[in-house]
Amino acid sequence: MKKLELALTQAWQKNAAWLKLLTPLSGLYGMVMHARKSLYHSGKCPIYRAAVPVLVIGNITVGGSGKTPFIIALTKILRKQGISVAVISRGYGGDSTQMPKLVTPTSTPNEVGDEPCLIAQTLHSDGFFLPMAVAPNRGQAIDLLLQNFPETTLIISDDGLQHYALHRDEEWIVVDVARGFGNGKLLPQGFLREPIDRLQDALVLYHDKDMTKYPKKAMAMSLKVGQIEPLMGNHKSPVPSVGTYVHAVSGIGHPKRFFDTLSDQGFLVIPHPFGDHHDFRLEDLVDLINHPIIVTSKDAVKLRHLATQTTHDIFNHIWVLPVEMVLSDGIIEQINHLIVKYQLN
Repeated sequence: MKKLELALTQAWQKNAAWLKLLTPLSGLYGMVMHARKSLYHSGKCPIYRAAVPVLVIGNITVGGSGKTPFIIALTKILRKQGISVAVISRGYGGDSTQMPKLVTPTSTPNEVGDEPCLIAQTLHSDGFFLPMAVAPNRGQAIDLLLQNFPETTLIISDDGLQHYALHRDEEWIVVDVARGFGNGKLLPQGFLREPIDRLQDALVLYHDKDMTKYPKKAMAMSLKVGQIEPLMGNHKSPVPSVGTYVHAVSGIGHPKRFFDTLSDQGFLVIPHPFGDHHDFRLEDLVDLINHPIIVTSKDAVKLRHLATQTTHDIFNHIWVLPVEMVLSDGIIEQINHLIVKYQLN
């Protein structure tokens, strides 16, 4: 299944001609999606309504759009203002039989998924406490949060744009400008989860590498690259030098963005793309000993967990490229508007 996902991702990136063969499947997908959406909008299927406002941060494409680093930046801003915000997620890759489940900085990817671990650990390392829960049923995750943190005044849903069983008060959609919408086709012919006109119903945030081309009031954001850091805090391998070869290992939704970022930093990149949420094994890494390995923060969550289970010198040759999302004045204004609208502080 993971190999098929990776093959589709690469085909979408290249707009391969054979994707046209999937047109009937995309038509079927669109019909099912529309019918499912209609069942909820008509009241034939129940919709969960939380006791506090719910803000859904999502996208209409498959794969990474910058949503997770944006949620980290957003929750930091809200927590700095003393707002009792909490986050829910599906917990993809975690043990769904044990959900709903609260996420803590010590949770593992096998328990709650890699992205929830990344969010919780990043906020914790920056000195913020963030109530968070995971469950495929978002309503169950919210109930668990409100039972344990009744002071919560805002719920942020990490993804869930297409989870119509959840009532949402606000929808913010992140668009990766570099990827755009590909061939504009629905799954599986293209990588759209919903038609492009879905953007008309929400606030659209544009994730772009170059924010200088946008007015200050635009809904734009960009990733700022930090200093490369060792995967394991105690290893003493030399820091990879600009202009040298590195193995770029990535199991995120859009690996090419990570590879391009490393190239922009001056590294000679040997790319190793894996499927989104890839469950790394030692065999994926041991043959890459001839050059330093650089990974994303999301992949580092799983690799650190793997290192606790497997003793091997390869982990002393892995480095992490941290990033943080820089927000435009326009997005900051929208956050302030959200606070005032729902009287969050």
